[in-house]
Amino acid sequence: SFVNMQDPENVRRALTPQTRGLWLETPSNPLLNLVDLAALATIAREAGAISIADNTFMSPYFQRPFEQGVDIVMHSTTKYLNGHSDVVGGAVITRHQPHADRIGYIVNALGLACSPFDAWLVLRGVKTLGPRMEVHQRNALAVAQALRKHPSVERVYYPGLPDHPHHALAKKQMTGFGGMLSFDVKGGGAQAEKVMTTTRLYAMAESLGGIESLIEHPETMSHASMTAAARQGAGITDKTLRVSVGIEHSDDLIADLLGALDRSQS
Repeated sequence: SFVNMQDPENVRRALTPQTRGLWLETPSNPLLNLVDLAALATIAREAGAISIADNTFMSPYFQRPFEQGVDIVMHSTTKYLNGHSDVVGGAVITRHQPHADRIGYIVNALGLACSPFDAWLVLRGVKTLGPRMEVHQRNALAVAQALRKHPSVERVYYPGLPDHPHHALAKKQMTGFGGMLSFDVKGGGAQAEKVMTTTRLYAMAESLGGIESLIEHPETMSHASMTAAARQGAGITDKTLRVSVGIEHSDDLIADLLGALDRSQS
């Protein structure tokens, strides 16, 4: 079942004798909401369930769920771990040997292992994870600060901004704020689409975490498979755009995005 985990008590009330695990994503995609990993891991443990966290957005560089008591951590290695947009892969990591044995059996039985070359590409990317994440974060904060001042932007979603509702939690359980952000464009879907399609440095694509900047429209792209009601419940609207901020020069990224916003209202 789906539960708003921003309040841990919602999770506690939703538990049943059949609950076997809590699946956590923090920050969330695409609106960058956070949940308290330590609190939810404790709730899961007390209920005899396991906690599983998707840590793709932050990578181990900025967030380490094991340190918060989480049992299993998942990553899309396609994203920041690889960092060069040339691999499709994933990783499941656990600190418990029985879980590792079970996961290893499933991977072997179903043939889920990645190819040797893909594994080599991810290992190559991990070597520069730290420097890349620092630039992603620095650029994302600069872009977020510029967006919040633009008259065509209703709201910016980035946990590094002091007015983000979970900024304090971000500082508590993360060592940085990452390179992902979203924002709402005034005027609705038509204006948002115009912004997305008139940028020059931001490629229009659903993926994220590469060195190049990407922009997408969650309602019609990454989250199109959700029902309209589910998107509405999650706060995803036609005016929302999601940006994976790359490592280009921040001045260029800001100028390109603000120019597209100016054109969207003309």
